[in-house]
Amino acid sequence: MSDQRKNALKTILQLTCQLFWVVGLVVGLGGVYLLMKYKQSSVFLSQSHFSLPAYLALASAVLILVCGGLGSWLSIRDSIFLQGLFVYLLVLVFCLENTASALAFFHTTKLESELTPLSGVFHNYTGSGHDPDSQAVDATQAELQCCGVHGYRDWLETSWFNSTGGLVPHSCCNSTFTSCNGAVDQPWQLYTQGCQVKLEKSLQFVLRFIIWGSPIVFFVEVVLFLTMAQLMTQTDQTVKEYRILGKN
Repeated sequence: MSDQRKNALKTILQLTCQLFWVVGLVVGLGGVYLLMKYKQSSVFLSQSHFSLPAYLALASAVLILVCGGLGSWLSIRDSIFLQGLFVYLLVLVFCLENTASALAFFHTTKLESELTPLSGVFHNYTGSGHDPDSQAVDATQAELQCCGVHGYRDWLETSWFNSTGGLVPHSCCNSTFTSCNGAVDQPWQLYTQGCQVKLEKSLQFVLRFIIWGSPIVFFVEVVLFLTMAQLMTQTDQTVKEYRILGKN
């Protein structure tokens, strides 16, 4: 009966570790996605450590994949040392993932204040292909389909608008209007929403992606902890039985 119970526990461990691999890939994807968004939007953010949750999520994902491999190995062979190492790595993953989740939650509550440089970057727009800030403005307006900070009228107060004779950047043009040249006397050809709201929503989405990774990791780790505790008990009992037989 003891061997049947042990084999059942090892099967559960193997299946749970495979699920853990999937979770690790999802967590890693969230980290990569946040890094990509940070690279695109870094000029608009006041906090340089905004990418920290992404790095922690990636570190957590790597450890999750290692734990998955180690757990799969333990489902085949018994090793008290590796079982202890496995539990230690699970605790480390828990700490990293929760720290990443906490930092991501902190940034979701501070996004509006962290995007304070946005207005300045838009105001200093030059339209030059050699200006990285201007390139970021064009890329953001085209990708998020927005215009200005709060709307296209924000451009009316910029030096760019005055120097072009009353035009907004071409990246403000709605892609459905091929004849759009950025003239404000035809506002229906421009994107209507401002970029700040859309950028906040975009960043909040990826931050929440990382936040929700924490309870998923926690749930899988609870199953792994319980399974490993049972396996370690079974292994300890087997070792004691071998010692008693050795004495006889």
